Formats: sequence, C-alpha cells, structure tokens
Amino acid sequence: MRRMVILPVIAIGLIAGGASAQVRVPTVIQRMIPATRDRQHQQPVVAIVGIDALRADFAAKSGSDTVYFINDSVTLSAPARATLAAQAMWLRQHPEVIVRIEGHAMVNDTRDHALALGARRAEEVRGYLVLLGVPAAQLTAISLGKERPVGLNARAVTVLVR
Repeated sequence: MRRMVILPVIAIGLIAGGASAQVRVPTVIQRMIPATRDRQHQQPVVAIVGIDALRADFAAKSGSDTVYFINDSVTLSAPARATLAAQAMWLRQHPEVIVRIEGHAMVNDTRDHALALGARRAEEVRGYLVLLGVPAAQLTAISLGKERPVGLNARAVTVLVR
C-alpha cells in the first residue's frame, strides 16, 4: 500500500507494508521528519526526501545559491561572504550532500578568459566554504565560462548534486 502526504515545502513519499519494503534513509533526514506509523498496520513508516526537497531547504535556509563578483574580479564581497557563511552552515549540517560550484564570467569576455575567470571564481568560493568548515570532499568546482549567461552577472552558483 502506498500513501502520499504533502507537507509544507516538500512532498514526502511514505511507504507502508511488510519487511520487504525497507528503505535506508540517512539519519539526518530521519531527524527532520517526525516519526509516523501506518495506523492500519502499526508498522513504522519510512520517509524519503529527494534532492529537490533538499535544494528547496538549502535555498530557504542559505538565502541564495549564488554569489556575485565585480567585473574581472575573484574577490568575495561582504554580501557574498555572508551568503557563503549561511551556505556553509547548511552544508555542515548535511554532510551527505555533494555540491558542484559553477563559476561564470560575463558574456563580453573572450572564451578562454571567461573559462579561466570562471574557474578562479569557483575555486575561490570552494576555498572559502572549506575555510568555513565544509569538508573539501563534499565540494567540486567547475567553470562554465560564459556558456550560461544570466544578464551581465559574473557569479558563482552552488548546485546540490546528490
């Protein structure tokens, strides 16, 4: 028997049944959701939280998945450092989550310059998150150069991968 319960912000699939319906859920996720029981069978119900729910929680608690840079710069501004501090707090609480930091440059840069600058920005963000206590193994950094422009914004985006 399958049931679907919708909670605010996230939908949680509930699986009820015999011992054959066992699913391992990380302890940190189990603590996020109150324990429930299937009233008909009095079996413990296991909650499953997907990556989309984690992304929503990350965005809500860290304020933004993006930090912005001034033209041709890799220096983190005070607002960028504040955003990264909130991201680091969330990431330290969720060590099971793997993150990709995507560095972006402006569309008017040459392709080679944009790729190099995007890489330096992604590495700057990654290094700052490590400095704030996020395990390095939890983070990867790549450059997308000017391949995915969003206006004229030079930025680094933190993307939850799994």
